[in-house]
Amino acid sequence: MTMKKLLLCLGVTASSLSSASLLADEMSNEAIAKASQNPITMIYSLPIQNNTYFDLGDSGETKNVANFQPVVPMDLNEDWDIVWRMIMPITTTPGIPDSFNGDGEATHFSGGATGLGDTTLSAFLAPKQAGDLIWGVGGALYMPTATEDVLKTKQWGMGPSVVGLRMDGNWTYGALIMNVWSFGADKPGDKKIDFLQLQPFINYNLGDGWFLTSVPIITAFWDQDSDNRWTVPLGGGFGRGFKIGNVPVSATAQAYYNVVSPDATGEKWTLRLQMQVFFPRK
Repeated sequence: MTMKKLLLCLGVTASSLSSASLLADEMSNEAIAKASQNPITMIYSLPIQNNTYFDLGDSGETKNVANFQPVVPMDLNEDWDIVWRMIMPITTTPGIPDSFNGDGEATHFSGGATGLGDTTLSAFLAPKQAGDLIWGVGGALYMPTATEDVLKTKQWGMGPSVVGLRMDGNWTYGALIMNVWSFGADKPGDKKIDFLQLQPFINYNLGDGWFLTSVPIITAFWDQDSDNRWTVPLGGGFGRGFKIGNVPVSATAQAYYNVVSPDATGEKWTLRLQMQVFFPRK
């Protein structure tokens, strides 16, 4: 996908969001909080999630990824909805260590850059009358949109995605799962894509929009050896649903420690700050 096509896609998304009829007066702080806890809520929204990764692998450096994640739900027919979710990362990376001291510590890095990374577009087909279990099934498309060499895989990928959750009193809990494989990686030196992303989530609502939250992002890169395959974070934080003027917003702050991470490149700590703006519709 070219940058021109990506910007066109963003423009269509922004147009859809701006044309939605705002019904913010009907959303309480608690309703905003619960909407932010449902990945396939039928409300237009724009989450902006900033992840700062500390103490990276052999380098001990810091990396930052700001994800822009528009969510666009659509009425498919009387029985089904479809929810589109896009993740567009802006990544700042220190690059690759290429010089070390006598203790094996990196002293110089090459290839550091800031730019757009590869984009993931997911679609979930969800029933309008889901009952106690809210669920959606669909697929994910991985697109090589990275603008800097150090961020590029140059590969297209696709795979299944599924989400399920329950809202039980003050609790909201569930999981979002996706696995992506590359296709067309047939040239020598091409980077193949084969990874799992498992995102369990649990939230406890305290009242007036305040809530406790834990949303670790567990990943497995199946093509890596066992020492560099898994990332398993443990942690959580807090958040609140509220309004800025008449605009519904949810904000969260979370911190995670990786109990398992790749030896060579994995981070030990993650600080995640997120703001999600809602555009309620009729």
